[in-house]
Amino acid sequence: MRLVLAGTGSAVGKTTISTGIMKALSHEQEVQPYKAGPDYIDTTYHTMATGNISRNLDSFFMSDGQIREAFERGLKISNSKVGVIEGVRGLYEGISPTGDVGNTASIAKALNAPVVLILNSRSLVKSAAAIVIGFKTLDPTIRIEGVILNLVKNRKHYLKTKEAVEKLAETPVIGGIPRDDVITVEQRHLGLVPAVERENIKRNIEDWGRVMEENIDLDALTSIMKGAGKLPEGREPLFQQENNRKVKMGIARDEVFTFYYQDNLEALEDNNAELVYFSPLHDEEVPDVDGIYIGGGYPEIFARELEANRAMRSSINKFHQEARPIYAECGGLMYLTRSINQHQMCDVFGYDSHMTKKPQALSYVIARAAQDNIIIPEGETFHGHEFHYSKLELEGSKPKFAFDILRGRGVTDSMDGLMSKNTLASYVHTHVAACPTFASRLVKTAAEDY
Repeated sequence: MRLVLAGTGSAVGKTTISTGIMKALSHEQEVQPYKAGPDYIDTTYHTMATGNISRNLDSFFMSDGQIREAFERGLKISNSKVGVIEGVRGLYEGISPTGDVGNTASIAKALNAPVVLILNSRSLVKSAAAIVIGFKTLDPTIRIEGVILNLVKNRKHYLKTKEAVEKLAETPVIGGIPRDDVITVEQRHLGLVPAVERENIKRNIEDWGRVMEENIDLDALTSIMKGAGKLPEGREPLFQQENNRKVKMGIARDEVFTFYYQDNLEALEDNNAELVYFSPLHDEEVPDVDGIYIGGGYPEIFARELEANRAMRSSINKFHQEARPIYAECGGLMYLTRSINQHQMCDVFGYDSHMTKKPQALSYVIARAAQDNIIIPEGETFHGHEFHYSKLELEGSKPKFAFDILRGRGVTDSMDGLMSKNTLASYVHTHVAACPTFASRLVKTAAEDY
């Protein structure tokens, strides 16, 4: 069974409704959650709701065969027969105004999955039917089999809008969510606050599940999922699996550094790496490991606390000086600079980073390796994404860059991937499906003797 929960646009309530549905369904069965697109934050809500780690499906990163492989991999690991996918932005929004790459529709097509459309129905009745008709006729291969009306004013408003959609758009309305402060969520500059940061979010998710149980016909929703049919044929591997030598890979994971794709971590394990988690915020030194992976997150929010942990900053700098491999993305890159907003950091790269009021980059990325590095050979290209409100001041020594940015911005002048010894730090987040050598090459470097 599988289902895509898609929105007519951004900010229509996809995450609260999707998470609430996942929570409600989880009361009866194992649910494997997924998120369409390059997102680290919504997945933390899904994971908290279901107890199963949410995974990303993205047609800019993955072929159709890889999307199906990633979907089935998630079901197998969680021992679930139910896959629920939250969409990204509007159903048809992707990297081009007319194509499907990077949009939710492409995921529905790759999986031949039915779609339930989430619609902001505030001040709408008959016009809601017009919106649904437009979404159905734009691409008739997309199976829109149900509608959820969000932000309904009252029972009367819901019933009138339901009648309009069902009669004029010939699509069942399976629920209407009332306007209620219970189903709101805290936000910050990169989107929602990660669920791991707030104790109250667990209670919020319980409330969202209750609201969905009270206002959505979950039997009708389950019936739509059961009618999904078989997955299309064709599977492709997500990553290379080449390394035979055992290593220990340190993963920086705490309240600060939370942005990791689950497939990336599992690809490291499948390449014979034992993952050793540690906290740059709370621990005093790097654990006994052969390499380090520092994902993205919000180091700027915790800059004062990170600065106060001088022992850890010194330990990471020492790890770098010994030429042992460190790979860092976005927030991890900032942590490896000399400072964040004048708070002292690890000084692996002698440049200062600071936050800006406006986003510096928000884009899918295509990058080419300008030289050999710890994740990809020279000359090869990979896909990723960038989303940050920070800048690096590249004063002093000339930086050495690993990547030419063919699409996107990078650190400066269409270049990214700061290199020093065996450390590589970049604003680009990548997924192992879009950079198949990522895990095998990083583990192989960690296995070398220094």
